[in-house]
Amino acid sequence: MALEFNTIGVKLNYAVEASAGTRPTSGYTQLKGMKSIPGMDFAPSQLDVTDLEDEVRRFIPGVIDAGNDIAVTGNMTEALKTAWESVVSAYETAREAGKSVWFEVAIPNFDSFYFAGIPVKQGLPEIGVDAVMETTLHIIPNQITGWATASTT
Repeated sequence: MALEFNTIGVKLNYAVEASAGTRPTSGYTQLKGMKSIPGMDFAPSQLDVTDLEDEVRRFIPGVIDAGNDIAVTGNMTEALKTAWESVVSAYETAREAGKSVWFEVAIPNFDSFYFAGIPVKQGLPEIGVDAVMETTLHIIPNQITGWATASTT
């Protein structure tokens, strides 16, 4: 029997490397108010290695294309705006020290998905009549661990 998951309690967390080049396993801070996190399916390019003796094209994996950015959506609140400004500031400080900011998509009672990236300053969200104000936060991924044991926050 399969044990399916729902999205209740999923968290988007971030942490700065304590040691450059090493993904943090603890000390993550939750970004509260998230409404959606896009799927992340990082497939490598396919390099054609077919030669004249081959009867079928052959390929080997190339560079993984992480896409332009990861766009997460959250409820626009003063708390989220302030928290995101802290993430951007933490990244700028970390970068000067040769460190990265890591993001964790934490799923209750399951592993977490990890990637490092560059948080982009928040822009003005779309504003419409009779609507909840939401914001899109952009992260440019530059390193992917993928699935691993959940952190100890």
